[in-house]
Amino acid sequence: MIAQVPFWQRKRLHEMTPREWESLCDGCGKCCLNKLEDEDTGEVYHTDLVCRYMDDETCQCTVYEQRLEKVPGCTVLTPETVNYYHWLPYTCAYRTLAENRPLAEWHPLRSGDPESVHEAGVSVRHRVLSEDRVTEQDWEEHIIHWIL
Repeated sequence: MIAQVPFWQRKRLHEMTPREWESLCDGCGKCCLNKLEDEDTGEVYHTDLVCRYMDDETCQCTVYEQRLEKVPGCTVLTPETVNYYHWLPYTCAYRTLAENRPLAEWHPLRSGDPESVHEAGVSVRHRVLSEDRVTEQDWEEHIIHWIL
């Protein structure tokens, strides 16, 4: 029997079904980190502060279906926009595939285990604070350098 080539290896991003597209998310939670942009240089700095709707244990959005109503600035990745988000971490599957790189071995689609991203130390699990706990004027104190 010939093994079938996984969809992420045989399809381009824009050819994927909505279900396939959603399954590319490895659950790391890095896209939910609040970011600060230097107005002069355009450089983006990640903080260890996450959206109030992120579950720190699962690294998942607790209001995913309503996120755009609850968080107007929430990022929506699509095959057309993924390349515009230069701040996406190098490990992000959407960025990885857009750059024609293979998915990491710890990616849940490869490992078959949604915990593998956390076990590999790639997620933000237990490394973040809710944005509700810090006033916006103090966000600069939460800039991090451990994101890839």
